[in-house]
Amino acid sequence: MPKINVYLSDELAEAVRDSGVPVSAICQRALETSVKRVTAIRSATIGELGGGDPTARLPHFTERARTTVKIAIEQARADGSPLVGTEHLLHGIVKEGNNMALRVLTATDIDPQRLLADLPASTAGDHPADKFSGPLANAFELAMTEAITMGHNYIGCEHLLLGLVAEQDGAAGQVLRAAGAELRSTRGAVSAALAGFVHHREQAGSKPSDPAAAVAALVGKQLKPLLDRLDRLERHVGLE
Repeated sequence: MPKINVYLSDELAEAVRDSGVPVSAICQRALETSVKRVTAIRSATIGELGGGDPTARLPHFTERARTTVKIAIEQARADGSPLVGTEHLLHGIVKEGNNMALRVLTATDIDPQRLLADLPASTAGDHPADKFSGPLANAFELAMTEAITMGHNYIGCEHLLLGLVAEQDGAAGQVLRAAGAELRSTRGAVSAALAGFVHHREQAGSKPSDPAAAVAALVGKQLKPLLDRLDRLERHVGLE
């Protein structure tokens, strides 16, 4: 049976040894789940969009993420673009108007409206967009990978943002990186924002009706200092 090396920090390796957990079984199950999710989203983003709800085939997407993708498709078709590209997904994130990705961008001093202004104009085609572009399909896969790495069983707009930042060929990633959205810092901002939301919910004793607004209230007080601390720690241990 083939072997795959898994590297752990010294602290985690010691904890694993002390606990006696079945490492091989756990890793196999985690990898199996991850492969199934990535394969599912890969099959969902290849081929024509077809009729009906084009987001129905996207596994584990939240309602806001689905709405964002629908807006992206509508924008691509309004532009006369032959493909739905990363630039259209970024447009969808901004136009949806009330998601975690927008709060993260604002917290990291990136103006969402300026991003839209910096996007290149779409190339008009002979027929309305009916497929996702290669870079957008890659961004969806990267978003799924980010969600899995964070231990999340869903894909939200914050994961889509990370997918766009990580994807190298699409217009959206280029515009985001030019605006200062480096992957490591954006990932840290997402983690901090989600932690802030959970803390707020626990303090409030119930789920707020507007999670994005709840996070926004925490940005100045909690998110910035936490991001600064994460950055100092990562630089101290040599992580890039």
